[in-house]
Amino acid sequence: MPESLNPVLLKALESIAAADHLLIALDFDGTMSPLVPLAADARPLPGSASALSALGQLPETTTALVSGRALDSLRSVATPDPETLLIGSHGAETWTGPDGAPLTLTDQQTDLLRRATAAVQRVVDAHAGTMLESKPTGVVLHTRTADDDVAAAATDAARAALDQLEGAHITDGKRVLETSVISADKGQGIRSLREYTGATAVLFAGDDVTDEHAFAALEAQDLGIKIGEGQTQAAHRVHSPEELVLVLEHLLTLRRGSAQS
Repeated sequence: MPESLNPVLLKALESIAAADHLLIALDFDGTMSPLVPLAADARPLPGSASALSALGQLPETTTALVSGRALDSLRSVATPDPETLLIGSHGAETWTGPDGAPLTLTDQQTDLLRRATAAVQRVVDAHAGTMLESKPTGVVLHTRTADDDVAAAATDAARAALDQLEGAHITDGKRVLETSVISADKGQGIRSLREYTGATAVLFAGDDVTDEHAFAALEAQDLGIKIGEGQTQAAHRVHSPEELVLVLEHLLTLRRGSAQS
């Protein structure tokens, strides 16, 4: 038993490990992977990747990644097992297997996405160190590699421009400003995964403000774990992605024991 983990969290892990059907859903950046300046450089900690993969092989246990990344980006950096379900773009994209319906935008949404992308591009052109990321359903302003004052000015400028676009849904994250032409969040993603899998309990871990929607969607039998500092609706907290490795490894031990009993 990892002595560094909070005894209350350890007790909660014992309880959820005995669930009839357990869904383990994790954010990626800042959760499975430490935050890095360039999003393309992110990789899961080996311990997290190994534990999640092993958990996904256990009976009545489903694994999922619930991320703000577009699905293609998430697959590229996380290299998930084929059995792992994927929620991307904060719930706007879902992958439950090769037979799943592809994402399609209306003509109106396509035009809105074009205008939102142009607005963010103008901000990036005027603010050194900022970057634009295109997604199938939206556009993201990244400011992690910009000076703090430049990042703040860029965020304000982008928000002002995007606020003029009716139907654009704006979400703040850690040094990012995300805009989507589809109304979706990680809470919707958790609810859809619960329904799809028939899970009787859900463990969700995340670090960002956008993960609060997922924590809010958890029910009494579920377990929410916040990574790092900041206000949260999660009942439990660990300090870093490295500490989450201990959580997942301990859950794996407990779940294996439950499956064998």
